[in-house]
Amino acid sequence: MTLMIDSIEAAVDHVLDTVQGDIVLGIPLAIGKPNTFVNALYRRVKANPARRLRIITALSLIKPVGKSELERHFLEPLVERIFGDYPDLDYAVDLHHHALPPNVEVREFFMKTGDYLGNEVAQQNYISTNYTFVARDMMLQGINVIAQAVGAQGEGETLRLSLSSNPDVIFEVIEKMHEAGRPLLTIGVINHKMPFMPNGAEVAPAFYDVVVTDPAGTHTVFAPPNNRVSAADYAIGLHASSLVADGGTLQIGIGSLGDAIAQSLLVRDRHAAEYRKILETLCPDGLEGRELGRFDQGLYGCSEMFVNGFLQLIEAGIVRREVFADVVLQQLLNSGAIADETVTPQTLKALLAARRIGSPLSADDLAFLQRFGILRPEVTLDASGHLACGGKRYANDLNDPAHFAAIAQHLLGARLEGGIFMTGGFFLGPNDFYERLRTMPREQLRKIDMTRIDFINQLDGQSELKRAQRRKARFMNTTMIVTLLGAAASDALESGQVVSGVGGQYNFVAMAHALPDARLLMMLRATHDNKDGLRSSIVWSYGNITIPRHLRDIVITEYGVADLRGQPDAEVVKRLIQIADSRFQEQLVREAKAHGKLEASYEVPPQYRHNLPERLEDALGPWAHAGLLPPFPFGTDLTPDEIAIVGALKKLKHAADHPTELLQLALKALWEGKEAPRPYLERLGLAEAHGLKDVVLRKLFAGNL
Repeated sequence: MTLMIDSIEAAVDHVLDTVQGDIVLGIPLAIGKPNTFVNALYRRVKANPARRLRIITALSLIKPVGKSELERHFLEPLVERIFGDYPDLDYAVDLHHHALPPNVEVREFFMKTGDYLGNEVAQQNYISTNYTFVARDMMLQGINVIAQAVGAQGEGETLRLSLSSNPDVIFEVIEKMHEAGRPLLTIGVINHKMPFMPNGAEVAPAFYDVVVTDPAGTHTVFAPPNNRVSAADYAIGLHASSLVADGGTLQIGIGSLGDAIAQSLLVRDRHAAEYRKILETLCPDGLEGRELGRFDQGLYGCSEMFVNGFLQLIEAGIVRREVFADVVLQQLLNSGAIADETVTPQTLKALLAARRIGSPLSADDLAFLQRFGILRPEVTLDASGHLACGGKRYANDLNDPAHFAAIAQHLLGARLEGGIFMTGGFFLGPNDFYERLRTMPREQLRKIDMTRIDFINQLDGQSELKRAQRRKARFMNTTMIVTLLGAAASDALESGQVVSGVGGQYNFVAMAHALPDARLLMMLRATHDNKDGLRSSIVWSYGNITIPRHLRDIVITEYGVADLRGQPDAEVVKRLIQIADSRFQEQLVREAKAHGKLEASYEVPPQYRHNLPERLEDALGPWAHAGLLPPFPFGTDLTPDEIAIVGALKKLKHAADHPTELLQLALKALWEGKEAPRPYLERLGLAEAHGLKDVVLRKLFAGNL
């Protein structure tokens, strides 16, 4: 019997009374956390050293605060406007400030990128695991409470709940715990601002032991603004988009690269001539093997993360290829035996020929045909075995041409039903992304299935169906470092310090090799900048590996595409050097030769010796000015003034890590004597200079606008 509780504090009381020993709390990654409930429980345990709390989760999101005084001044009004009443997670704030109490542990399997570098407690409590193993590992950690924010519709006896952003692991956790005979207290906290997602995410209140209806559970959903898309991002996105097959399957991620890919696909579909011209400027080897056509069949989105880029592709009609939860039906659609979603007599003939249905139709056959909209819902099977509809009876014989014609004329539906064009495990995006999900027409929303990660991220379980649905898949992942032998480091540094986590990357790599027509697209920027200066992201070797070299496939940088599948080591090395930044190519050649992986006579071909940022800017700049490659293709929460301020602050932050550059900027700013607009100075707390430091900062800021 589900307990309905109208108070967060009363729900915490219930947990403390029910679980007598240590509490091991599982909460979803990202936005599915019930923040106010978690904060209340954390505060209670923090104040009572006799109780212990372990939190198992990932991506604990807190509002940005800025590291410098300038950043803090800039961010305060922005954060208030974008994040509203979003309550920070108290345990995450304390973890950031090295202030977790001794009776509380936080163990994450995926961290917000870079946030916990150097944080000893977070680093020591990180759990390295695949996304598909999270439910198992929660059990190993001793989980006894699982809590989640849920969307809601109706009230009283009509109340329905939605797991909304996070149906990813909770079903599997509950199933495994029940199978093991272990107690698990399940808690759903209603947040009315969570989009109500149907299909696999919709549950009855009885799914939970406790449902919390306290209005305090409703608050703004965490919504990171869209990032600016750089020329390098667009170059990578354009290359990646030209490897996507029409009628295929797509996985992309969040951030500027995800937006770059989505916008590139839009340009390909809507501006074919311009798309070809753009690619011609980026591809020294020509366009052989690239996909340049429109999406006449459309794409099916299948991704652990449903992001804003996918929503834009849905709205544009590119992600529209529907898949169906029946192997034979899906195979017939794939082969063309059933042409499309329009129900015709051929639909029935194809199913009969494939022996998915028989003649006469059985009750199971009828249920199947009605489930997918092939026969009208009012058709029944009477006691004599005839088909009945609208007061008329029809002979149940599909082999007889006359009887088949009568059934086809009077009993067929209009269109296949139950199709899905987007499958996701969790979502995260800007405010307008959530608002669109809240207001999307139900018939369109029903084609988005938020569901279990053990369905999305692996082929085990319903393997035949997944293989039929995920044809011509392109799984796009990002990484930090690729070695010249094709291994990728995506989660941690050589020191072992975790940057983010493995997440589902390995899962999609494995699927790309297991599906006959799938490819893995591993993307990275050719260089990265840190306090030690500019470094190549393609290196001879690296002390941490996420994806081993034997699983190498396609690697993409802003300078091109390296197809590594099935290639010998020497060819792998050459292809990766050809897409490396030219400032590092000779060094890479020397290292490969020194280790016996390149012939002594090898030289980088001339057409690959101009892999430089300036060339990208020259190639893509005109298309940016033409509006095809805008810096914020899907809009931004920032005002034009805020965008200008952010640009200047980023330059200052970069210079602060490089003393020589900072000195040059300072001298240039003082010499030019530029002044920043007063509203900008007021926003940064520099309107009144209170000393030499403020004067210098004003000049530096103005010089970088």
